Amino acid sequence: MIFKAQFFAPFFIYMLSNFLNLIRYKEPLFRPPSEAGSLIFQISYGCPHNKCLFCPMYKGTKYEVRPLSEVLEEIERAAVRYREESRIFLSDGDVMALDYPYLKTLFEKLNSSFPKLARISMYANGSSINKKNVEELRELKELKLYTLYMGLETGDEDLLKLVKKGETAQEMTDSVIKAQEAGIRMCVFVLLGLGGAKYSKSHAELTAKTINKMSPKFFAILRFIKAPGTKMYDGYQTISEYGSIDELHSIIKNLDLTSTVFRADHTSVPIPLSARFPKDKETLINYLESLLNNSSLDRHSEGIIPDSL
Repeated sequence: MIFKAQFFAPFFIYMLSNFLNLIRYKEPLFRPPSEAGSLIFQISYGCPHNKCLFCPMYKGTKYEVRPLSEVLEEIERAAVRYREESRIFLSDGDVMALDYPYLKTLFEKLNSSFPKLARISMYANGSSINKKNVEELRELKELKLYTLYMGLETGDEDLLKLVKKGETAQEMTDSVIKAQEAGIRMCVFVLLGLGGAKYSKSHAELTAKTINKMSPKFFAILRFIKAPGTKMYDGYQTISEYGSIDELHSIIKNLDLTSTVFRADHTSVPIPLSARFPKDKETLINYLESLLNNSSLDRHSEGIIPDSL
């Protein structure tokens, strides 16, 4: 399925897909906020891992890779209407898990179909990146692979096991270094509050250490908000709004980055922030300390929860 819009409304997607007479579409479909203006092709359905306790995104979706021939035909049809597009995002979760020959053929088709194509982006797990060698990653880079979005979630190895991430911080660190060596931009996500009250300190400290090792070009912070039906590990205790900002302060204070764009402007985060490291580090620290020292943050609950994430 192909989708072009600034937001996701199931009825709108249904109508648009029928209008374009496209082959298949399956809900749900997710993308990073920064891909709001991109043309989206749904290459696979669901997530190949789909066991993370904190993630409700694909729990009702069976993982399935679409036949390559079907996707290539869809690209041909979409190119008639959207030939001038320069940005493409490939969904669903972890498209990088697909075999290299599939990806290469897919990328070559996108390049030949969209003459103004400048960037292709997608979600990726560390293990999926690590299964590709540097030469393969460089070839995908030459075919316009621009950004890989990866959820580190936390640098605490014990916490990663608890939330059933299925990967280690070291494996994910290796994948970021490998991808960036191939010239691909990495955007790494971390979840405030993932460790709850018990693991808050280690979560913040070890996450900062891991991000320092990765040195990603983009680093984004979100806050874990327990979605209806989500079952976390035994003993999980939600931290307050104050606690989440305290975690954020600890992470930033321990960062030692040479050239990273930082974003904490997702709706889940109590205080929207954006900065560049290292030049804005002290400004961020001072601002967060001023928040922690006044009475504006809720110390007893999560604070105001956004209507949508």
